Amino acid sequence: LFTVINESQKQQLESVSYSSRYALGLFYEAGTEIAVPWAAQYITDNPCIRFISIDNKKRNIESPEVGPSVVVHTTVTFGSEHLDSDPAEVQQIILSHLQRIVPSLPKASSIKCQKWRYSQVTRAVPNCPGQMILHTQPLLICGGDGFTRSNFDGCIESAMSLAEAVKPHL
Repeated sequence: LFTVINESQKQQLESVSYSSRYALGLFYEAGTEIAVPWAAQYITDNPCIRFISIDNKKRNIESPEVGPSVVVHTTVTFGSEHLDSDPAEVQQIILSHLQRIVPSLPKASSIKCQKWRYSQVTRAVPNCPGQMILHTQPLLICGGDGFTRSNFDGCIESAMSLAEAVKPHL
């Protein structure tokens, strides 16, 4: 890939940086009741947990056949501090914080801890219109939130920019 990228593009791409975090999924048997009055909640006063959602409530999917699930995202600081930690150890730390925040949470039937090495863009490609043409024959364009910002608008902006860049080559 780097044979088609010029030095300026290479430097721009290397200047992009991302935050890291963990996501924890707790999965429950069908019929389990998650007794909280919210579907999702941002946590502002915890060093480990930033966001919790009761996924089926958030998506408005209540089903007698499918058990509920809880998704937990850690803070950026926690993610960077535990980037190279043992995943089982990280899972236990997150669970202990979760237990303090939501003490009524039942015991999950299964748990999945996932490290997001590249979670959200902290520094995007500088002065970029949402995409970068790396090669014209054949056409090779890259885009995404690394070329804008990590939110829905940033992703849409990059997608629109990619579509405009592809148009002349159709």
